Amino acid sequence: MRVQVAHPAEHAAIADLPFREPLETWDMSNVHEVLGLHRHVVKLIEFEGVSYVVKELPDRLALHEYRLLREIDEDGLPTAEMVAVVTNRSAGDGMIVTRHLDYALPYRSLLMGRGLEIPYLGDRLLDALVVLLVRIHLEGIYWGDCSLSNALFRRDAGALQAYIIDVETAERHDELTDGQRSMDIMIATDNVAGGLMDLQAAGRLADEIDPIPFALAIEDRYNALWNELHAESTAALGDVMPIRQRLDRLHDLGFDVDEMEVISNEDGSSLRYVPTVVEHGYHAERLANLTGLIAGENQARRMLDDIKSYGAWLQAESDRPIPFNVAAVRWLDRVFEPTIAAIPPQLLGRLEAAEIFHHLLEHRWYMSERLGREVKLQEALADYTAMLEAAPDERVVSDVTGEIAITTDRSPPRSS
Repeated sequence: MRVQVAHPAEHAAIADLPFREPLETWDMSNVHEVLGLHRHVVKLIEFEGVSYVVKELPDRLALHEYRLLREIDEDGLPTAEMVAVVTNRSAGDGMIVTRHLDYALPYRSLLMGRGLEIPYLGDRLLDALVVLLVRIHLEGIYWGDCSLSNALFRRDAGALQAYIIDVETAERHDELTDGQRSMDIMIATDNVAGGLMDLQAAGRLADEIDPIPFALAIEDRYNALWNELHAESTAALGDVMPIRQRLDRLHDLGFDVDEMEVISNEDGSSLRYVPTVVEHGYHAERLANLTGLIAGENQARRMLDDIKSYGAWLQAESDRPIPFNVAAVRWLDRVFEPTIAAIPPQLLGRLEAAEIFHHLLEHRWYMSERLGREVKLQEALADYTAMLEAAPDERVVSDVTGEIAITTDRSPPRSS
């Protein structure tokens, strides 16, 4: 038997797992079934402070998934952290071990309307899956089996972010052809429609979701986003507004631009321009650089807006300009960290700290609307904490079959 472990000092807990035994026979008290439909045996192993997912599959596929998921993670794409691969087992197939994705929600729970609120999450789930497809395609990755079962989703300030967790059929190329991208979209459409129809047949799909139109929308949304990232645009000579608006739209979508190619026409009356788009995460990277906080893209956007408002208040109070980076440090020290520290420890793990802060800002806005006056953050915090106490705990997402998915890392983001 051969065991390869990435960053072994960080994952000493897996050393005592019975890798020589078939995964199906693991019956320790900390072993659980995992939500979702799986081609292979999959188990969740819970330790104090951390959990892992173990999947059993042929050696060739195990090695392929181990290497590719590590590459995807190193490239900054959203995925689970690859921990180990086990091959040459006398018991049969190999195994891969990933760290369980904290606060991950399987699609079945989302589309049944579970969580702090009962929103219709279909559109947000669809958008998250499309953004994931575009992001991996930009990196030359052909998924080959995009489905709702092969992704996990995390809350992101009212939106969702999708994570790729199964790449058995994936391939990496320098650049994907249009045909490869189209094939991936077609497979995604078929798989999503099939998964939703299975849920519908079991009476476990929200009534508002029609599987076929839902799945068919993937192609249109994908093409709209891909074209926004790559399409050539024109502007009159000397008119920079269209270029600025294009950059703003890309930033709103969370993508940054490395360079802009601008070409004038023959008579010099107009310009053609094409942005060179780099990785998704514009707002998250900016927030991390300013404060050291790690957050989702939409969470970061919301917190940057709050920093901007706080900076305006500081400037009004001091009657002098306040640089944005200075406002960010003071906001972190005087607003964010005291607010998160005021959440009772037993409630803090129900959502990520960045998501709790987003919900609190939303709650303050609704309170202000209802009361007809500006509500201070501390006033909203007391009211919101009572709501959080009555909300389901998203550390454990239970399925009607008794399967569970557990998240264990309850530490809030920390400043550097």
